[in-house]
Amino acid sequence: MIIPVNKPSGYTSHDIVAGLRRAIGGKVKIGHTGTLDPMCTGVLPVLTGNYTKLSDYFPSNKAYICKICLGTVTDTEDITGQILETSEKTVSEDDFKSVLYGFIGNINQVPPMYSSIKKNGVPLYKLARKGVQIEREPRTVTIYDIKYNGSAEENNSYYFTVYCSAGTYIRTICADIGKKLGCGACMGSLQRIVSNGISIDNCYDYASLLVLAENGMLDRIAIPFEKAFSHLDRITIPENGKNYYLNGGIISPERIKGSELITECDYIACSEDGTVLGLAHANRELFVKSLWNK
Repeated sequence: MIIPVNKPSGYTSHDIVAGLRRAIGGKVKIGHTGTLDPMCTGVLPVLTGNYTKLSDYFPSNKAYICKICLGTVTDTEDITGQILETSEKTVSEDDFKSVLYGFIGNINQVPPMYSSIKKNGVPLYKLARKGVQIEREPRTVTIYDIKYNGSAEENNSYYFTVYCSAGTYIRTICADIGKKLGCGACMGSLQRIVSNGISIDNCYDYASLLVLAENGMLDRIAIPFEKAFSHLDRITIPENGKNYYLNGGIISPERIKGSELITECDYIACSEDGTVLGLAHANRELFVKSLWNK
């Protein structure tokens, strides 16, 4: 199943997965598609059973609503961290927006020490808690768009929405905005509103999902496979090649019906009667192989 969770604040992504595993009961395979920090809320797709193999094939783009607190620098780049610096500098709305919009496009980010990136198998956040600092290489991420949402209740705090590629650290955007404005900044709150093609409007609160799981009714709210992968074109596997395909055989391009095949591209594979079989991949020679079967 693909379970659309609206993660509450105060829980790790692991907490959510572990809670659902207990509620479902039995030895169920379960995981999530992308970590959210404990303070963050919003879309956390959870996968069970055979669906745990699908995390690499969802749409990768994300969207977040963020509150930035200007004038405060912390060791974690968010409001939960230890305060390192403060500034009384007041930043106008126009100056803030001018710097904010400058982050649209391809940008280089140095990942924060308080992150799940690993160094020699050890997550950086574990090293950071011991006071160890590691040199991190900048990474290129893409900010597709940013929308200014207005000022927050607190002075020198603003809201904005960011649409970005996977691997983008919104905390680091906040810290970098503060550096450019000369006052420092940290992230005050964060809600993920889109992840892996799933919108916050299609998610369910954690407490409700636990009740459904305990009563064996999670399938009622699970996102259908076809909807989750509606961004992919469909191809048809010939009837006399279906079993061969499902057992790992590779189908030649001239036997495939439907969309014109594109090299190194993924597709939804269907039988001739329209039944969805799973995911397929066309290699450089356009031969089609199964990635995952329903």
